[in-house]
Amino acid sequence: MTIIRRSFLHLMGATALTFAGGAAMAQDMPAPFDNAADVKIALVRYLSTGDFFQAYLSGVEKQAAALGVDLRVLDSRQDAALQADMVDQAIALGVDGIIIQHGLTESIKEVAQRALDAGIKVVAFDVDVENEAIPQIEQSDYQLGKLALDQAIEDNGTEWQAGYVYVPGIAPLDRRDVAWQEVKEANPGIEEVAQFGTLDNPIANSVANQARSVLQANPNITVMFAPFDEFAKGVKIAVDEAGLTQDIKIYSADISTADISAMREPDSAWVATVATNPAVVGEVSVRTLAMMLAGEEPGASVVVPPTLITQKMLNDGDISNMEELGASVPSFAHADVAMPDWMPMPER
Repeated sequence: MTIIRRSFLHLMGATALTFAGGAAMAQDMPAPFDNAADVKIALVRYLSTGDFFQAYLSGVEKQAAALGVDLRVLDSRQDAALQADMVDQAIALGVDGIIIQHGLTESIKEVAQRALDAGIKVVAFDVDVENEAIPQIEQSDYQLGKLALDQAIEDNGTEWQAGYVYVPGIAPLDRRDVAWQEVKEANPGIEEVAQFGTLDNPIANSVANQARSVLQANPNITVMFAPFDEFAKGVKIAVDEAGLTQDIKIYSADISTADISAMREPDSAWVATVATNPAVVGEVSVRTLAMMLAGEEPGASVVVPPTLITQKMLNDGDISNMEELGASVPSFAHADVAMPDWMPMPER
């Protein structure tokens, strides 16, 4: 086995940090968490730009603190080769477990196997590593897409022209795309007249640049399906600038406090999104890894169920942030997933 060793200072765009906190009483914890301070885990990120990923990181940090483990966070900032290097770096550090967050299958699957070969437990969030030994944590991305499109049909009927924001090769977007393809096939009156999308940073602004051209070339678009909130932000920028807020409706996936504010603006075109709480998904990612370290089997797929959130729901409930959304919709604030009896939970 070859291990690529580099100083973190030489990894462009990389950040590393240690986060630890008080855990449950050690005598109540199975090995190795009866000596949790000696347990090291790494989160290796591909995507990190945007509110969703900051909230996800917060959930990872809080659950790691509740367990009392040593957490290292490595951020490749959408550099696939660097992300693979970072997994190798985590192996070299001798971590006990690794969470791989997003990424490209072709660049990450071999290094994920190297981690397993080194005796390290691995879980993957929203990236298909093509390895049955690595549990997949997901938000039921197909359902995220399907519930948003069901709402679009309820609001607009079954005959409309749509713009679709999509970047292939990213596992959650590919799963959401399955729902889009099925809805189009079942409803021939729904016509996709433009497909566009990018993950270039800053994502929202890059998508807005594309959306401006799409709207100019396709004035008959009445629905934008943008199944990632950074995509939806970009589309909304272009729609607002074009003065089309009364003519176009935006349907998305994912949610944040900034998204809630954007959806509640007067005459906002962003009318619905489907989401899990990204902080909760982060917690579930750590809990799943912890179960494996304790010798338990979380299953091949660990799914956090999503919630439909409409502009009307937010306005009627006067919901202005994620905390109020969680209080109004308890299923959004917590997921009863990967929760063995011994597992300490973060403070609420």
